[in-house]
Amino acid sequence: MDSREPEIACEFLPFLRVYKDGSIDRLVDPPSVPPSLDDPDTGVSSKDIIISPDTGVSARIYLPKLTNTHQKLPILVYFHGGGFCVGSAFSAADHRYINTLSSQATLLAISIEYRLAPTHPLPTAYEDCWAALQWVSSHSTGGDEPWLTQHGNFDRIFIGGDSAGGNIAHNTVMRAGTESLPNGVRILGAFLSQPYFWGSQPIGSESVEDHHQKVSYRIWKFVCPSSEAGIDDSRVNPCSRTPGCPSLSKLGCRRLLVCVAGKDELRDRDVRYYEAVRESGWEGEVELYEEKEEGHVFHIFNPESENAKNMVSRLVAFLQMK
Repeated sequence: MDSREPEIACEFLPFLRVYKDGSIDRLVDPPSVPPSLDDPDTGVSSKDIIISPDTGVSARIYLPKLTNTHQKLPILVYFHGGGFCVGSAFSAADHRYINTLSSQATLLAISIEYRLAPTHPLPTAYEDCWAALQWVSSHSTGGDEPWLTQHGNFDRIFIGGDSAGGNIAHNTVMRAGTESLPNGVRILGAFLSQPYFWGSQPIGSESVEDHHQKVSYRIWKFVCPSSEAGIDDSRVNPCSRTPGCPSLSKLGCRRLLVCVAGKDELRDRDVRYYEAVRESGWEGEVELYEEKEEGHVFHIFNPESENAKNMVSRLVAFLQMK
């Protein structure tokens, strides 16, 4: 019996390790938690649903306590983070986070369990999340999910995401600017929390010496090997000057909130994105929110901190706008 350890092909710490025999260790793969009826902390009920039996794409849907049986609620379609290759809508951290948003903003939330790279390389996650948004929108005139048909306000649809999920949210809004959703449904607003964007040339405080060695640089080719433009693909570098890149003026929503963290490696890249949207000629309203003393996705992994509570309050205010 060969007891030798498999040889490592590449690593993307802290996300995963890939071996030459094709096997993968997902190093950040948090355990799932079940949905719950009447969560003891928030009163929110949740359940798991299948969106597409063909692809296996599923979701966890959240319904806050209602004041009456006919109450209509804003809808949040949410995309989790994890570098496109780890994470889950069913993880304890994401479950707690969406429970909180649903409760405090009094909204119906659908957290999408999209397929992960490298087993399903990009653009699979983009296609899964677009299909999920189409499925949600199709319920505006009836459907098989009663929480959506009975309590969803389809005039107030938001999308949002953190890290890689923020990248997915951006690309989903861009697609909504050129493609119609079922029944003429439109996206009211989107929030991008520390979204994953990068590029071939360092900007701001990004290090020149090791720029090309950063996980943020190397992982894009790994999760999206079909990209001809590489790290300057507009899907990961929306400010790219690569010929054919779509204009940010085409964003398909009316309001956009970009949340950054001062100690996050992605901070300058995300601020550049905010500035580019503001200067693009887009006719919507864009805002920037920053917590200067925090790092990447701090509000999910350290939810009891004062800064995390402040950020959640800002998200809630955004989601309650009419």
